[in-house]
Amino acid sequence: MEMVLNYIIMGCGVLIMAGGGYMTYLNVSKHPEKKKPSAVLYIAGLIVVVFSLSFTIIPTGYTGVLSTFGQISDNTLPNGFNIRIPLAQQISLVNNKQQDMVFEDEQIVSETLERNTVTFSGVTVTYQINPEKSAWIAANVSNYEDNLVNQSLVASAIKTSSKTLSPVDVTNRSIIEPKAQECVQVSLDQKYGEGTIKVNKVVINNAQFDAEYDEKIAQKQQSQMSYETQAIENKKNIEKAEADAKVKQTTAEAEAKANQTLEKSLSKNVLTSKMLDKWNGELPKATGGGSGMIFDVSKLFGSDGEKAAE
Repeated sequence: MEMVLNYIIMGCGVLIMAGGGYMTYLNVSKHPEKKKPSAVLYIAGLIVVVFSLSFTIIPTGYTGVLSTFGQISDNTLPNGFNIRIPLAQQISLVNNKQQDMVFEDEQIVSETLERNTVTFSGVTVTYQINPEKSAWIAANVSNYEDNLVNQSLVASAIKTSSKTLSPVDVTNRSIIEPKAQECVQVSLDQKYGEGTIKVNKVVINNAQFDAEYDEKIAQKQQSQMSYETQAIENKKNIEKAEADAKVKQTTAEAEAKANQTLEKSLSKNVLTSKMLDKWNGELPKATGGGSGMIFDVSKLFGSDGEKAAE
């Protein structure tokens, strides 16, 4: 937009100067007796042309860096209309919007806290240049558009962050990405000074372990599944044993309570009655003497004794 406006104004100046040339032509060939003010047009056209080269419009989201004969000024120019000296001064733009530095094909090989090898790829760093530091960056960082956030710095920061995380956390994007963002920010602050560049986000699309680790993980998962299955089976057996023991306890308590009730209900008369109910009317066939010997009583009575008993 700025270049278009410069060209339009410059074109107007050229047309004015061309008008001055036409006036000179008329003065010389057509009407020498009537001098036209051609010099005024020359001067006016030249002023317009010079003015077209004397300003720069800095768009929103950018700042300007003023250099005089190659010497960069310490002051950063704000967006909007800015005056410069034609030919002697130049104004270059610095992008202060959010920018993405993408490392799509580069692979970063690192380790976890447990020294497992992990490979990161598809890394994107979103950053923003502090507008107040635009002049300093232009003066001190060569090729800053492509080299400000470079691959080696990002790789080092990601390696540092991964070595503080477990294998489970290093593949969790909600954990590894904020950690990597923090490490990248620290690295940039150490390199360019605090507050020069702000890291807004770090995205890591892929994090893969080597085949050996994947096999170990598979075995661990299988062992975990077997352990959980056995734990469930053990829990069922314990619950069944507890249930059986509870049934036995309940049965024993019921039997004890029944026996206690029966014991309380028995008396001497009840026991005698039950004994008589069980007696068949026959006398004992044997009795013990004082010497402890046992005699068959039935032989003493004989048949007559039985009748007598009847």
